[in-house]
Amino acid sequence: MDRHKSFYITTAIDYANGSPHLGHAVEKIGADVMARYHRRKGEKVHFVIGMDEHGQKVLQSADEAGVSPQDWVDRIADEFTSAWDVLQISHDDFIRTTEARHHTGVQELIRRIENKGDLYRDTYSGYYCVGCEGYKTEDELVRDDEEVLRCPTHTSLSVEWMEEENWFFRLSAYTEPLLELLDRRPEFILPDIRRNEIRKVLEGGLEDISVSRSRLPWGVPWPGDPDHIVYVWLDALTNYLTAIGFPDTSYREHWPADIHVIGKDITRFHCIYWPAFLMSAEVELPTTVWAHGFVTYGGRKLSKSEGVTFDLSEAIERHGPEALRYYLLREVPWNGDGDITRERFTERYTSELANDVGNLASRALAMIQKYRDGAIPGGEAGSLHDQCRRAAASYEEVMDQGLLHEGILVALELASRANGYVEEQAPWTLAKDPARAEELDRTLASLARALLVLATLLQPILPGKMRDLVQRLGVQEVPTLEEALDLQLEGRTVRRGDPLFPRADLGG
Repeated sequence: MDRHKSFYITTAIDYANGSPHLGHAVEKIGADVMARYHRRKGEKVHFVIGMDEHGQKVLQSADEAGVSPQDWVDRIADEFTSAWDVLQISHDDFIRTTEARHHTGVQELIRRIENKGDLYRDTYSGYYCVGCEGYKTEDELVRDDEEVLRCPTHTSLSVEWMEEENWFFRLSAYTEPLLELLDRRPEFILPDIRRNEIRKVLEGGLEDISVSRSRLPWGVPWPGDPDHIVYVWLDALTNYLTAIGFPDTSYREHWPADIHVIGKDITRFHCIYWPAFLMSAEVELPTTVWAHGFVTYGGRKLSKSEGVTFDLSEAIERHGPEALRYYLLREVPWNGDGDITRERFTERYTSELANDVGNLASRALAMIQKYRDGAIPGGEAGSLHDQCRRAAASYEEVMDQGLLHEGILVALELASRANGYVEEQAPWTLAKDPARAEELDRTLASLARALLVLATLLQPILPGKMRDLVQRLGVQEVPTLEEALDLQLEGRTVRRGDPLFPRADLGG
């Protein structure tokens, strides 16, 4: 495939039936780190997030709150945008499915699918989970102690039996094309475990799906049939196109998307429905769907009803938004599930950010001020400089694979090596012997270089803190990784400043 003009990255748009929580935050932070990493490489990144504002559950939530659906989604959208601003999510667009630009694109996609002959009318009879906004077979449901059928993801909600005439999509026609896609392009679904799950579904065969709802007043009107609205998932998935101008040809500046970042619970929609819709409409497929895992608290699912809570606002306030960005990606592998607790958050913050990174910066800058009047000396060479180069190569390798948590480990290893280097070289001893002045220069210069490289490695995760750190080294902006290894530092004036990560005793 020819390289297109931008690196286009999206997240799942968040469903407007409640406030943002840590599960939302993990996804947005991880995608933001990917976007910042690719920007740092010099790529033209386009990063889209947004809100999924239609569907039955939104109607119910608005009704329970005693407001109109539009007022409800406006309020929820404000909550989400405020949270993402605090967490420094560097998105380029925030698409809302209630926008006119989105309606236009959804209806055009449906027209193209209709032109392919993949739509027909029939009666749907079956179970529907309002929480998932998805149709369920009985095999996909579980029975509670009272033998009531429930969705395994939304156990607090009973599923509804639904019978109505709908528009159907010939999903069954795409079983073989989708299997061929996975054979031809295994990178279409990552990590591998998620691709294997989807392959098993496909090997079992696909059935046609209902793609409209009747008698539901909140959604995108079905083109040419005012008695129906577009099924919320067909509506929502199309945001990846409408956010970049579809159906206007300008959308091709960004499309196909390089990566859709989603949760592992919605792979069926993104890895089966979405590519089938696109194949039918003769629109090129995205490069990769990346399905991250879930976050639990103390080994249990976060649940207000069960008293397992760690509110997003509390988590942000605990050690600041950037520390939360770090902790979530440190503790939740980007290719799997992860567990968090308040206590481990404080432990990670203290041992890794305050001690390993913050203390290294404070000591190195203080010694440059004390022994060289604040000017970075020349003459760096030796083991630490070699370690910086090895760290940069390892970091790029894992980050290019989307293994964000491993990128953090590379940075922590460099910080550890640099702290060890301080003890090995003992600059306070070198400073006492004028004959060892050049050795002291090399030591201090090597520490300055290590700080610059470390800041560049951690910049996508800790953007504000690492910008602060490089400015203390006399560098205005965080450089690219290649620049960080070779940028002229000799003669720059350093500033120690306050602790980058002040210690806090929260009692767990």
